[in-house]
Amino acid sequence: MTLIAIIDYGMGNLRSVEKAFECVGHKAFIAKSPEEVSKASHVVLPGVGGFPECMKNLTETGMIDAVYKSIESGKQFLGICLGLQLLFSESEEFGTHKGLDILPGRVIRFDLKPEFKVPHMGWNAIRLKQDVQILKDIPDNSYVYFVHSFYVEPADKGIAATTTDYGGEFTSAVYKDNIFACQFHPEKSQDIGLRILKNFGDSK
Repeated sequence: MTLIAIIDYGMGNLRSVEKAFECVGHKAFIAKSPEEVSKASHVVLPGVGGFPECMKNLTETGMIDAVYKSIESGKQFLGICLGLQLLFSESEEFGTHKGLDILPGRVIRFDLKPEFKVPHMGWNAIRLKQDVQILKDIPDNSYVYFVHSFYVEPADKGIAATTTDYGGEFTSAVYKDNIFACQFHPEKSQDIGLRILKNFGDSK
């Protein structure tokens, strides 16, 4: 049976993610301790806010080990928004800060022409780059919802699951082994986002 732990480390709109899973028929709960995370079959790392503060909170709550252990154990793992960025080696937000370094690469700020506002906020299309189960039945160029000023630059371009164009192409989702992580918010992306969450819960 699928049981989805949504990691609570004091950052992110956890209840909206939990409700979205409930909407597609998957049992999800907000995990407040590493012990609770260990009981789940699937794990979600959400995130809203600043990169260094999130890393600090992950460390202080002990959830940083829960993330590593979940991924090492082969559990299906979903990162959302800042939860994607934290998986990378480092971020240049508020100076240079180390990330979880699970995926080699950097998190960098948009440097765009004046007509492109930062943060990148609102609906934009994703272009499919990999045939992955979590994107099953998601049409190419589907629209999803973004709110971010920074984006990931993977060292291995081959892990890009989707890309998006905003003053240039950037990686908007990644897939490697048991990890799927996206810059957009599936819980705010209506039918397309709900399909992605259902596919994640269905994945083994």
